[in-house]
Amino acid sequence: MKHNFKNLNIWKRSIDLAVDIYETTENFPKSEEFGLKSQLRRCAVSVPSNIAEGSSRSSNKDFNRFLEIGQGSLYEMQTQVIISARRNFIEINDYEIIENQIIELQKMVTGFQKTLI
Repeated sequence: MKHNFKNLNIWKRSIDLAVDIYETTENFPKSEEFGLKSQLRRCAVSVPSNIAEGSSRSSNKDFNRFLEIGQGSLYEMQTQVIISARRNFIEINDYEIIENQIIELQKMVTGFQKTLI
């Protein structure tokens, strides 16, 4: 059963998060160009990309596998955001907003996965 990824709230929210991550990392130090800045952006793009790719699969089992990969990217991103905040690359206010977005999206993905079983 194929899903139209553009209609999925988890995809829409992950796009919003990716845009926010790009904006937040814009002013990271030059020394992080190929470090946390790059890693965070790759994770942020990975989440909606995996949702979109998984939605094209012919079975819910296959789709779920891509959602698991996306979920892994969310946890990776969460770790990198924590490190970035502790290094003072992200202001506390921005950190709290992004952290809440990540947690909410993790819950949403888990809830969506339950509908595929």
